[in-house]
Amino acid sequence: MNVERLRELGLVRTTSDRARNNELGQEDFLKLMTTQMTHQNPLKPMENAEFLTQMAQFGTVTGIQALQKSFADFANAIGSDQTLQAANLVGRQVLVQGNQAVLAAGGEIQGAVKLEQPATAVVVKIMDRSGATIRTLELGPQDQGLASFNWNGMKDDGSYADPGTYRIQAEGMVNGENQAINTLVTATVESVSSAKGGYGLTVDLEGLGNVDFKDIEQIL
Repeated sequence: MNVERLRELGLVRTTSDRARNNELGQEDFLKLMTTQMTHQNPLKPMENAEFLTQMAQFGTVTGIQALQKSFADFANAIGSDQTLQAANLVGRQVLVQGNQAVLAAGGEIQGAVKLEQPATAVVVKIMDRSGATIRTLELGPQDQGLASFNWNGMKDDGSYADPGTYRIQAEGMVNGENQAINTLVTATVESVSSAKGGYGLTVDLEGLGNVDFKDIEQIL
C-alpha cells in the first residue's frame, strides 16, 4: 500500500500532526494493522506468525514505557516521603558513622562503637589534631551491637581540652586478636537538602558537614 492511500485513509499524519504527537499509540497501531490486513494482496496474505510477532513487539515497547513511568512515579513518591522525614530531623540529634566529632565549650562528645561480634578490652581513643591520644576510655567487654560512650573533655592528665574537632578511634580484642572497631558519633541536624543529581538526600550536621541520609544509624 502506498503512502498516498494511507494518507487518504487517515493513517499517515501530516508534519504538523507529527509535531503535536510523534508517538504511535496502541489504537493507531491496531487501526494500521487492521487496514493492512484488509488491503493486503490476496496472493500474499500476512502470515499469522508475522502478525503475532508485530503485535508482540509493539506490546513489549508499550509495556516497557508503562513500566518506566511506574518506576518514575514510585521514585518520586519515595523521594517526597524521604524529604518529609528528613525535614522533621532539623534540630534533632542523630547517630551517624564517623571518626571525628566536635567538642563544644562546656559540652561533651557522645557516640558509640559498632561491634559485629562480641569483643573484650574495648577502648575508645580521643586524639587531637596532631594525632596524639589525649584520652582513653575503657569500655571493657561488649556484646555484639552498639556500645555507647561519652567524653566530657577531660584529658588523661586531668586537664580539659579546648573546644574543637577531635578524632575518635576504637579497638578491642575479637577472637583473641586486637581489631579496629567502627565508630559512630552524635550530631545535631541543621538542615536537609537534595543530593547531587537529584537522587537521595543529604543532612547537614553541626560541626561535621554533609552526610548521606542513608548513613544515619539512629534518630535520638
